[in-house]
Amino acid sequence: MTKFELKSDTKIYFGTGITEQALKAERKRFGGKTMVVTTGGSLAANGHLDRIKDILEQIAGKEKVLLYDAVSRNPRLSEVKRAADIAKREKVRTIVGFGGGSALDAAKAAAAGAAGDNDLERCLLDGLEPSQETLPIIAIPTTAGTGSELSRAAIISSPEHHIKAGIRGRHITPKVAVVDPVYTWTVPVRITMETGFDVLAHAIESYIAVKANLFSEMLSERAVRYAGENLRILCQNIDCHEAREKMSYASMIRGWNLANVGTCLPHRLQYPVGAATDTGHAAGLIALYPSWIEQEYEVSAHKINEVFGWLKLQEADTASQAAEIFREFLRELGIFRTLAGLGVGEHQIKTLAEEVRGALSNDPLAERPDVVRIVYQNAFQEE
Repeated sequence: MTKFELKSDTKIYFGTGITEQALKAERKRFGGKTMVVTTGGSLAANGHLDRIKDILEQIAGKEKVLLYDAVSRNPRLSEVKRAADIAKREKVRTIVGFGGGSALDAAKAAAAGAAGDNDLERCLLDGLEPSQETLPIIAIPTTAGTGSELSRAAIISSPEHHIKAGIRGRHITPKVAVVDPVYTWTVPVRITMETGFDVLAHAIESYIAVKANLFSEMLSERAVRYAGENLRILCQNIDCHEAREKMSYASMIRGWNLANVGTCLPHRLQYPVGAATDTGHAAGLIALYPSWIEQEYEVSAHKINEVFGWLKLQEADTASQAAEIFREFLRELGIFRTLAGLGVGEHQIKTLAEEVRGALSNDPLAERPDVVRIVYQNAFQEE
């Protein structure tokens, strides 16, 4: 039996309508000014943002609750540096990330930048790990997708440096995660399906990953089954609250695997695509996945077919068949796309492959020659 350790630095509150109760229970964490980092937009239009501010203001008493909502779909280094500067100037004590993965990642990076000795540019470009002086973070996700509320990474873009990468380290893991599915009820179909695919991608990759263990594999199986069942339900009935709750739960447990097991090649390969096209994380994963499945089948056929079984897909006999089965599944969900459809030109493939960063060794495919370029090339060619 394999050996492993279980670690979590985050206290989790989960349940529909649990936000106010959870924040009030964590009253002791609000000892000074609080900054809410968010993408705003629909959260403001639906009244969710005002409600969060009201709750925090009740808790804070005379202390000010600041709002920073200048966060892009792919949060930028310049944006989180501005947020960090404001937090420093205003002597903010706690950062609340409220939104999808972009808002949570921006909150984590801003919390690191607001600490005295953390240089965000060095953290992003040179892999400097944020120090323990990083401000405490409370993460409130509003989509079922990224699992960022439990992870130790903040994915940030810098167009000036032509990079999208992670600021990583234990100290940017949120101290508290409030996972309240009520915020997902108003998320449109397209975003629901795309962010839901990110849940599935985390589950599949953390199951196949070299670092996978008996406990993480159990979580992966549950998340794959939940995602397969409930994405199909939401595709037909976007107002099914039970399906929304199960997707939020699957997303949350994926966050644990992100922090402890990690992902495989698709996540590393998506970052250059997102930086080059300014498209969403999940959209890039969707475009890459059938091509990656085809390559992964060559080294992990048994696990790929186990995943297909959990998704109620037919078993594959060959790598090319596995890719086609997965394409049809994406078409069933109405989200299939290619790199070309995201705006990638074939002439960019070599450059994208050269821009892939970080350790790839967690993927059983990592040792195969030229595999990064091959996955990109095949993802571009798919029709």
